[in-house]
Amino acid sequence: MPKSLVVVESPAKAKTINKFLGRDYTVCSSVGHIRDLPAKKLGVDVENGFSPEYITIRGKGDVIKKIQAEAKKTDAIYLAADPDREGEAICWHIAETLKSAKKPIYRVTYNEITESAIHAAMEDPSEIDQRLVDSQQARRVLDRLVGYQISPILWRNVRSGLSAGRVQSVAVRLICERETEIEAFDPQEYWTITANLSGKNPPSLDAKLLQIGEEKGAISTYGFPIDKARAAAIVEDAKTKPFIVKDIKKQERKRRPVPSFITSTLQQEAARKLRFTAKRAMAVAQQLYEGLNVGTEGAVGLITYMRTDSTRIAEEALAEARGYITKAYGADYLPKNPVRYRSKGGAQDAHEAIRPTSVERTPQALKPYLSPEQHRLYDLIWKRFVASQMNPAILDVTTIDVSAEKYLFRATGSILKFDGFMRLYLEGRDDRGAESNRDDETDAILPALEIGEQLDLHSLTPKQHYTQPPPRYTEATLVKALEEKGIGRPSTYASIISTIQDREYVLKEERSFQPTDVGRLVNQLLIKGFPDILDTQFTAKMEDQLDEIAEGKSDWVVVLSAFYEPFNHALEAAPAVMSEARKDMEEESDEVCDKCNSKMIIKWGKYGRFLGCSNFPDCRNIKNINGDDTSSASEEEATDETCEKCDSPMVIKTSRAGGKFLACTGYPKCKNAKPINIGVDCPEANCGGYLGERRSKRGVFYGCSNYPKCRFIVSDKPVRKECPECDAPFLIEKTTKKKGRSLACNNKTCGYAESSGD
Repeated sequence: MPKSLVVVESPAKAKTINKFLGRDYTVCSSVGHIRDLPAKKLGVDVENGFSPEYITIRGKGDVIKKIQAEAKKTDAIYLAADPDREGEAICWHIAETLKSAKKPIYRVTYNEITESAIHAAMEDPSEIDQRLVDSQQARRVLDRLVGYQISPILWRNVRSGLSAGRVQSVAVRLICERETEIEAFDPQEYWTITANLSGKNPPSLDAKLLQIGEEKGAISTYGFPIDKARAAAIVEDAKTKPFIVKDIKKQERKRRPVPSFITSTLQQEAARKLRFTAKRAMAVAQQLYEGLNVGTEGAVGLITYMRTDSTRIAEEALAEARGYITKAYGADYLPKNPVRYRSKGGAQDAHEAIRPTSVERTPQALKPYLSPEQHRLYDLIWKRFVASQMNPAILDVTTIDVSAEKYLFRATGSILKFDGFMRLYLEGRDDRGAESNRDDETDAILPALEIGEQLDLHSLTPKQHYTQPPPRYTEATLVKALEEKGIGRPSTYASIISTIQDREYVLKEERSFQPTDVGRLVNQLLIKGFPDILDTQFTAKMEDQLDEIAEGKSDWVVVLSAFYEPFNHALEAAPAVMSEARKDMEEESDEVCDKCNSKMIIKWGKYGRFLGCSNFPDCRNIKNINGDDTSSASEEEATDETCEKCDSPMVIKTSRAGGKFLACTGYPKCKNAKPINIGVDCPEANCGGYLGERRSKRGVFYGCSNYPKCRFIVSDKPVRKECPECDAPFLIEKTTKKKGRSLACNNKTCGYAESSGD
């Protein structure tokens, strides 16, 4: 009979650990949390120390019975859930249900699921850390107080089914505020002027106008806030001047590697390089952590724990990496001493950074055993870790200044002298120059020139530009913003981003987030009704307090008490404040009511904005923003398609917004509906869906038929024609007054465009 019971939270983890421990142990899985607050009531006694009312999660009764039965057969119980607050809480709840077994209960933690790590953990058990349990409990109760009590107010003021969250609502606010910045942005014209020059030695070089007398480019690099006429005048004047090499500067520059991944940087880089959502990245990382079968070695955890904010690396892992670098790349790539990175302030240093459990398990060696997604993410983690322990890259950066009397032109280039860590890995970059370890200098190769040498001018080209608004948030930049502002914790970002999309507060278009009308309405109402909850500094301070509870510096009941008193006052005032805020959002339109000739007003309803007659309630005329009467009926059109869920015929229906879609005739028993196929496959990897027209209050867009599993959308109509430049699977159709109808590549880095011939 097994002597000990080990309980983990994941079936996959249980399978891997069971292989390591052998017959003397029974390994069971709780399949996540076993107890939680009730779904249909508050479940928190605010009058008695915020005491939570925990109940067994539906479907977990049999799981608990199995664990209790196994506990009776063994001499000792080891609780081995993940080494974080959630894992500690899971262990505490399991321990509470096993008290009747009257067996010694131990807590074991480990950072990787390998045989040596598991045996070391079992030999050094501890007790459940009540500080971590209290911190998780405080977070759960706090989120319940906010969500459960604010959401009903939104139901009354907007529509049922909406939700508010302590962190998700702040994330929506960031996206709404960025959209407001974009809409208010006033583009400013500026020009760059580029001279193509050559000297005695090839190749030619491009130099941009940097300065005119004492006037320097003010708007962007080498750009001037001038109009077309002045740009042309500068070109004509500069053409007549001799172009002389004024100065040459060469500087050796080191580019250093970045540290191994932490949770937030893994999510960001997976979004940039692999096009993974934060949720997908964490799910695949979980698979790599919990253990996969890799041939003769069997099931083993391939990476360390993926929920961490520490850049610390274990000494034995550093030694292994250094040995591998010497063997694979040579001594020139190995620093004299191991590279140690400083974690950001407030980081929990109990866990390591995310790294492979053995650097000898190379991505190439594991490729036959991993799915494409698993291999791509493992490859990213492995390369980042190994590169972090390699020597810096060395570049010669050269700057050449060329004068044409009062006009000063500059060319910049760099030569890679030693690739260092760049031989293996280079960090991705967000849109428009977000910080990374990439060099800001161009990679242009410059000719050998001498100071005083006169250059031949081949062309002098003016180019018009406009300043750009701040970019919309992507998954990578939203995660970065949440982390920088201290909103939530990296382990929660994936669920936050999924929730705000599922609630339709934001849409993701071309991988960028923009708020829906409902998202904007909810955001404005919450800002008015609960300014503290929507305040980023307040939210960050609350996260710090939760950390202090985990460190034993604060009492969780005291923290909740300080929060709840002002929050309760806001709850009482919120219905009236929100009602008034909604009226303040109304604005007069240019439309005239076709029934009573009164002005139409832009109002906010449960599906977004609409036009309502200002003569309400005497006149109840309402219209969609696009001018359609909201009472227009939809007609059905027969098709040859059958429903893949119930085999009933599918028909084409028209939505209230005017869009056509396929719907099952088996409604309401079968509620299957999908867009009409326009003949273009979804470009997302492993999706298998197709693109079809959809409509929202914001207008027409084209989305994947596999929504919500796949959230790919594009605003312009896709056309089934491969891009001849970059092999993208489709082009998009654009129509302007000047150019008419044209086709362009949807890949922003490509830039291909052609006339459609219409």
